[in-house]
Amino acid sequence: MKSGLKLLAASAVVIGSSAAYGQTSVTLYGVVDAGVEYVNHQPNGHDVVRMTPGNVSGSRWGLRGAEDLGQGLTGLFVLESGLDADTGLSGQGGRLFGRSAYVGLQGQWGSFLLGRQINALFDIAGDIDPIGLAPKYSLLVQDIVMASRADNTVKYVGKFGGLKASAMYSFGSDSTRANGSEVPGNAKLGREFGGNLSYAAGNFSIATAYDESNTGTTTTTPDATTRRAVLAGTYSFGNTTVYAGYRWAKAYDGALLPGAASQANQRSNLWWAGARWQATGALTLSAGAYYQDFAGTNADPWLFVTSAGYAFSKRTDGYLTIGYTKNHNKSNLGLGAGAAGFGTVLAGANQFGTVIGLRHKF
Repeated sequence: MKSGLKLLAASAVVIGSSAAYGQTSVTLYGVVDAGVEYVNHQPNGHDVVRMTPGNVSGSRWGLRGAEDLGQGLTGLFVLESGLDADTGLSGQGGRLFGRSAYVGLQGQWGSFLLGRQINALFDIAGDIDPIGLAPKYSLLVQDIVMASRADNTVKYVGKFGGLKASAMYSFGSDSTRANGSEVPGNAKLGREFGGNLSYAAGNFSIATAYDESNTGTTTTTPDATTRRAVLAGTYSFGNTTVYAGYRWAKAYDGALLPGAASQANQRSNLWWAGARWQATGALTLSAGAYYQDFAGTNADPWLFVTSAGYAFSKRTDGYLTIGYTKNHNKSNLGLGAGAAGFGTVLAGANQFGTVIGLRHKF
């Protein structure tokens, strides 16, 4: 009997050790965001009042999992699906897990990830935009590519004290682009690569990033490429954080930049500045100004944004955001039906909009 008890106890120790080694967690999480928006000067000349989803955060649900593999190594995965809260339709072109779908390993050396992921610009953009890279009325109105995702991506992310670094390479950034992603015999088509560095110490932070993307196909402009570089920083004092940033972009070999109309191979410089003030424990006020200069033209638009957010709890908050675009010499920057603003207002017309809504996180 004693021998049997000893064997049972020994077995329990072994099983317990194995369980500790292979501890697994899976978390269901998400955000639901919807509001009501008023925007004037629509392309047909009229104003509109409409319900809009994903105003300060894209609505989503996701699964995040991790397994302790021992010796400081963790296996992980993320599957994240976007949706429109006003209609229930899937986002990201109807992809099941269009926001993220990747698997990886994490250790003291950093993380190694494989799958659909955000690009090198998106990695830092939320931290350098005073409006927090909101899907509406933010830096994204001037350049939607600042929040791009890439299919078929290998990524490394490392953090070393206050320094964070990331590098990514995509074999084909958009699998829905016919003849433009992972084409046999032409590795350049759909290829995207980039990297970023950010550093934070005390009240100060600085970040830089580079992204290069081939947007061609086998039948149209196969060498079409866009390149972007970003440098931005923040400084905090008291309850206030100030922001300033610059983004350079250039299109090559027939590629087009957002807002460049039909002018291929265009170059643009985008500057922004703003501030965020934690007025009370629940109330946050933000403001930003964004100016883009397209080389060789006077079609250089401004975007101005103010935003207020009120936290009812840790999970539920309300918001009010106001945006205004000022166009010059037939530029056509609008506030957008989604995030991208160009083409959503008549050329040369200015546009005013405001949205009020609720967001819940779970």
